[in-house]
Amino acid sequence: MKFSPALKALVVGVALATSSAAMAITSSFVVDAKANSTSGGGTGVNTFSLVAGQQFSVTVDENDLWNAGALPRWSNANGLNTNLYYANGMDPEVSVSSGTQIGSVFGNWTQGGLTDAYGSLVGQIGGGSFFKIGTSFTGTASASGFLKLFYFDSNAVDNSGSITAQVTAVPEPETYAMLLAGLGLMAGIARSRKNK
Repeated sequence: MKFSPALKALVVGVALATSSAAMAITSSFVVDAKANSTSGGGTGVNTFSLVAGQQFSVTVDENDLWNAGALPRWSNANGLNTNLYYANGMDPEVSVSSGTQIGSVFGNWTQGGLTDAYGSLVGQIGGGSFFKIGTSFTGTASASGFLKLFYFDSNAVDNSGSITAQVTAVPEPETYAMLLAGLGLMAGIARSRKNK
């Protein structure tokens, strides 16, 4: 059985479209401890628009630091939940000598349905409750809307620094189904024209 060049091109197109649709989308987003604080800092950083049930993940380098004020209030995206000492090679924004304690345990803050460490990276989808992200999160969207990223804190006035979050969104299954249905319809039309 011979296939027309148009049908061959369609088959190649289906293969390419299916493989590209299956690829997740990743982008970097800078989250500022002051401008993107949950309390008095303005708004969160808009990342991707998600639909309920869509898979996504967020990662932040553990050595990427931000702070909630005077020493010792530096932390990574996991928040002020451990004693942290400055060592060479860490965030260059921290200008203290090697061995200085720059972070400490400061307890938890409660806001927007979440209780977690001050200085944590948290997310919110479509105006819902906050949820902990920290340095690594993988899960599914609990609602539809933009995923926003925030610095979790009670007071933004003395915050400084920022972290860079890598956000990956996996296209939802409905996208695959619609793509394949449309391409199948095109293939049927191409066959129908050939048989005429």
